[in-house]
Amino acid sequence: MTWLLLFLHVLLISGFSLRILLRDDLRPDVRMGWLTVMVLVPYAGCVLYYLFGEAALGRLGSDRQHKRYPGVAAFVRRHLPARQAWIPFLAQGVEAAPAVNAQWQPAFDYASSINGFAVTTGNHAQLMRDGNQARARMLADMDAACSEIHVLYYIWLDDETGTALAQALMRAARRGVTCRAMVDGLGSRALIGSPLWQQMQQAGVQLAVALPVNRPLKVILTSRIDLRNHRKITVIDGTTGYCGSQNCADEAFAVKARYAPWVDIMLRLQGPVVAQMQMIFASDWRQASGKSLAPLLPPADLAGKAGFAALAIAEGPNERRRSTPHLVSTLLASARHEVVISTPYFVPDATVLEALCATALRGVAVTLIVPARNDSWIVGAASRSNYRRLLAAGVGILEFRPGLLHAKTLCVDGEVALVGSTNLDLRSFDLNFESNVLLHDRALTAAIRARQQAYADAADTITMEQVLAWRWSKRIWHNLLATLSPVL
Repeated sequence: MTWLLLFLHVLLISGFSLRILLRDDLRPDVRMGWLTVMVLVPYAGCVLYYLFGEAALGRLGSDRQHKRYPGVAAFVRRHLPARQAWIPFLAQGVEAAPAVNAQWQPAFDYASSINGFAVTTGNHAQLMRDGNQARARMLADMDAACSEIHVLYYIWLDDETGTALAQALMRAARRGVTCRAMVDGLGSRALIGSPLWQQMQQAGVQLAVALPVNRPLKVILTSRIDLRNHRKITVIDGTTGYCGSQNCADEAFAVKARYAPWVDIMLRLQGPVVAQMQMIFASDWRQASGKSLAPLLPPADLAGKAGFAALAIAEGPNERRRSTPHLVSTLLASARHEVVISTPYFVPDATVLEALCATALRGVAVTLIVPARNDSWIVGAASRSNYRRLLAAGVGILEFRPGLLHAKTLCVDGEVALVGSTNLDLRSFDLNFESNVLLHDRALTAAIRARQQAYADAADTITMEQVLAWRWSKRIWHNLLATLSPVL
């Protein structure tokens, strides 16, 4: 019996270790992290790897997985009934965008390659003053909708904001507007079981749950329960869209009220980029509901008008791996004068961390703004493990005091901005479905940069002296959690 147990032990550990070693898609630090876990806690390590080791939407084999969960580009090829009408919004090979300066061409070319979206022109946008204004404008647009409303949120609460938006959808549905609402199964689990969800369904709002967790054992055995749809998308009549970091919830954010207010950023967009946001929603809707948005046709009057250049970007486990670090690094490499970043969760991979340091070392003013208090103590500690290295390279680090800074923004040289749902952490890089807009416009970028400055004015500057003064126990704690971050 002893020999049999030893044989099974060796077989189990060897099998998982070989699986880790055979994977060509793992970064060396992640591979080493998992192998270390296998050595230190072998049985728990095997269980953890099975549950969280691979970003698999289903343990189906790659061909079946891609068929069931196609990326946005594959969705466009397979499911748009009138794909010819979408040609102006899709990239036709590698081509230069006429409205993008040569300095930004590499970044926009790379962004275009992720989903096959073209860099569109003729876009317009307004930066919302705060969450209240974003909610008021969105509700007004919904009340004026004529044909359809599509919304997707990671977190939708039945608070004032969530209830008001649900009521706007119900009003629209009752007057004949096609309304579709989709939420993440984990982030909005409270809403899915609430009377408000039932009321929307009874009023004629079409509902869908992305990555449901109502059968947790099945999810654990066949997929990963922490793969989530983190996107925030609102599209009204195919012509007006909202993009940013704000979930469908009050700034008080009742589920984590002690970190409030949650400080977000939202853009109200009009133009061809909204049609690309519509395609991202349509792809998610088909995955979640099994139904197509037919006929899904882009508004004919969007193309060819004056406005700035932009494109929508969808990232996720069914898209190209590492696309976010590659895009961020390309933007950093294009910078000549200034880079300002705000993110609530800063646990970058080596690609982004090295790019930040390299950008600062060549004389670009790089500023990173993060919350002083983070709702994730693991992320907060892991973030601070990078401070000494960033400061040594010349990166300015600011910790925002009044609430949880939840805005995800990146501005480069006052000309280009990236805004959306993506955090600069490994979860957004590898696991979450995310959506962003990359835009090239001085006026709008200046407005976003001014908002970043408001964050900076309410933040404490972190100095090298402060970091060097941390107790040895605090430094060990930060570095320990950072060491484990690749496998968290």
